[in-house]
Amino acid sequence: MPSQGKINKTQSIIALVMLAAIGIFGAYLSKINSQSTLFLITGVALGYILTRSRFGFAGGIKRIYITGEGSLSKALLVMFSISIVASAAIHWNAAANGAAIPGVSSVHFFNISTILGGFLFGIGMMIAGGCASGTLSDLGEGAVRAAIVLIFFIFGSIPALPVKAIMDNSAIGKIGIKVYLPDVMGYVGAVLFSLVLLGGLYVVVRKYEEFRKNEGFYEEMVYESVERPLSRGKDTHFLSYRTYHKLFIERWSFLKGGILLAIMFAFIQISTGHSWGVTAGFTNWGVALLQNLGVKFTSPALATTVKTVSNGLLKDTVGLRNLGVILGAAIAFLFAGRFKFDFDFSFKDVCIYALGGLFMGFGARLSGGCNIGALYSGIGNFSLAGWGYLISLFLGGVIGLKVFAGKVNTVPPNRYERKQA
Repeated sequence: MPSQGKINKTQSIIALVMLAAIGIFGAYLSKINSQSTLFLITGVALGYILTRSRFGFAGGIKRIYITGEGSLSKALLVMFSISIVASAAIHWNAAANGAAIPGVSSVHFFNISTILGGFLFGIGMMIAGGCASGTLSDLGEGAVRAAIVLIFFIFGSIPALPVKAIMDNSAIGKIGIKVYLPDVMGYVGAVLFSLVLLGGLYVVVRKYEEFRKNEGFYEEMVYESVERPLSRGKDTHFLSYRTYHKLFIERWSFLKGGILLAIMFAFIQISTGHSWGVTAGFTNWGVALLQNLGVKFTSPALATTVKTVSNGLLKDTVGLRNLGVILGAAIAFLFAGRFKFDFDFSFKDVCIYALGGLFMGFGARLSGGCNIGALYSGIGNFSLAGWGYLISLFLGGVIGLKVFAGKVNTVPPNRYERKQA
């Protein structure tokens, strides 16, 4: 924990060295694949934002369920709303110019795989202490718990692809629908439809907060002392600890984090032609490791993954962005002088973290994405399946909290406020 009024020079220097190393690595990547550097840098930015604002998708359910306080839930809804408006402009412009529409690859077929996968992922993210992006940023912050979750997340994702292929080709798997909302109601209608639903959810969150307050089961969100704005003092010149604290230590609000993530969401679409995704990169990591250990993958469901791995992980842009998220989170904590490895868990916790990782990995690949790829990128790109995934994810999350509440030393619901030293 950094001392008030004192910069942790060692950690700040390490952060600067990491930034320099990322720059050198990015320059090297540009010689291999012109987009690889872009994906790495956007990942660093995403990780930095997630950590500075303690922003997390799992916390949008967990925090309000446990404490009754809905600031993160409301910030998520605002973020979705901004992304929807931005996507409408991006999609319409592409369609008007006869170009490929960025992000439509996130419009999925909604069927039993989506429902079951979203439900399993919801359970997993509650007992694991975070979602896919949260696991990456937690790992960057030094949470060893997240390394356990990530390992089992990776290996849980591999068998899910063959299972998904079997389910999707079955009679029940063919029952479903794939809808890109602008095809049904136009861009204006799709935006209004989406915003009305998000606005309704915002009202529900507000009403639930009021209910919890009236019932006496409500906890105000309290930042750690080091994260709060400094009180007014004489030290007001620019090159002072006060400035450093404002720039690198003071916590960003959930709302600020959500707005910045929405900007990054739009930037990713414009610059890459695709939307934000995470878990396909995890599967690539797992297959690469197992292939090096002599495992052969012959399932047609894994053909795309095997091809990506064969081309080299340095050309796997999604994996590089995931790596960037870890590095960005680490840089944020290092500049704040707060980085440390956290081993605060028991063997029983390890078993439950592993189970949560398996649930998330299997659920994410079964449904075609996690709460980034299937939920955020789904809803943000006008996929009806995204809304179905939201319902399944929410139900799974609530079940996970009810069944495993108090049984694991998981992170606090603020995502992811550290205990006082």
